[in-house]
Amino acid sequence: MSDAVEIPGLRLDVTANSRLHWAAKAKRVKRQRAIVGLMLRGLSRPSLPCVVTITRQSRGTLDDDNAVSSAKATRDAVATWLGVDDRDPRVTWEVRQERAPWGVRVSVRPQEPRQGAATGRDGR
Repeated sequence: MSDAVEIPGLRLDVTANSRLHWAAKAKRVKRQRAIVGLMLRGLSRPSLPCVVTITRQSRGTLDDDNAVSSAKATRDAVATWLGVDDRDPRVTWEVRQERAPWGVRVSVRPQEPRQGAATGRDGR
């Protein structure tokens, strides 16, 4: 089962390469985090470990490092909602892109156990 939230109109721009004043960047990041946080309120928190997929929707695509950079504020908001630090190893982060009108999709799903991984002391 996967829970997802769509946030139409939210632009994930590349903040690392922008030439904005630091205060304007901070305002943009704060706004993105607030919007994502509000949209996630309606979802129930999953148990950990989980996989979070952030899909950046726009008319064009970015190279992979800029796509990840553009999703940083969204990632921070999701981590806050999950009640973890965004470097917590129980959360796997994926960033994807698709051509569409501006927006963001955040989906959260339980992490599937790896094949052959022992789940208990006795290997069951």
